[in-house]
Amino acid sequence: MSERSVISVVDSVRILEGGGFPVRRPFPTQRLMQVDPFLLLDHLGPVTWGPGEGIGAPDHPHRGFETVTYLLSGGFQHKDSAGHAGKLAPGDVQWMTAGSGVVHSELPSDEFMRNGGVMHGFQIWVNLPARDKMIKPHYQEIPGTEIPQAISADGKVKVRVIAGESLGLSAVIKTRTPITFLHFTIQPGGELEQAVPAGYSALVYQISGEVQAGKEQKLVCEGQMARLGDGDVVRLAVASSDATLPADLLLLAGQPLNEPVARYGPFVMNTREEIEQAFGDYQSGHMGHIAS
Repeated sequence: MSERSVISVVDSVRILEGGGFPVRRPFPTQRLMQVDPFLLLDHLGPVTWGPGEGIGAPDHPHRGFETVTYLLSGGFQHKDSAGHAGKLAPGDVQWMTAGSGVVHSELPSDEFMRNGGVMHGFQIWVNLPARDKMIKPHYQEIPGTEIPQAISADGKVKVRVIAGESLGLSAVIKTRTPITFLHFTIQPGGELEQAVPAGYSALVYQISGEVQAGKEQKLVCEGQMARLGDGDVVRLAVASSDATLPADLLLLAGQPLNEPVARYGPFVMNTREEIEQAFGDYQSGHMGHIAS
């Protein structure tokens, strides 16, 4: 087994996205555009909104990639130009394959707008290979109760297996691009070695607390992302003698597509001409409209 090293630690930038909600974003930024096949990682909140204050992302198009929404707290409702609609509650995952194009709306749920609360979650964009960019849009919506969860024998490591495998469990979500997406909570004194196929791009994003990652046990703090070198195993630990809080983190890994990327706003294709075609199709109404 070859243990992966940390090749860099990236600080997130804070920006406003959608209708004005705050996110922490390690990429894309001027410093780092993507971690192939991942195009974007946005950490929403946690932000507390009072009744009537919640903000989301009104009608907007997508083509050529997948959006993965993972909600930790709060509530969202969504609908699209193909007539699909639904809700996301804490722990739920929506894996939307935009494919040939869809107009999508993601807004706080009616219940959240009525009561307020803490909104906290992630949206991750996963690129599609050229052969799949124009497939029919579709969804995988998995309630939190159906996301496989496991705990290590010593009780110090918990994992939610959103994509891939960990601690003997396999995800229920099927991905077009081979992906690992794991949410770990590691208690002080806990550690694990997680298998990740050699050749996959891999990263660790720290949600809260601190973790020691990689062969060198590099410290990664809240809001930071560690990029990992090649190998087939990642070591994660909260081994510091003065650690009092658990480490909450995401481990993402995926098989690189190694294809040209042309991107502009909500469209990700392989050529500039395909981006221009996407704008034309959207503006002419070929991606449809969301019924009011």
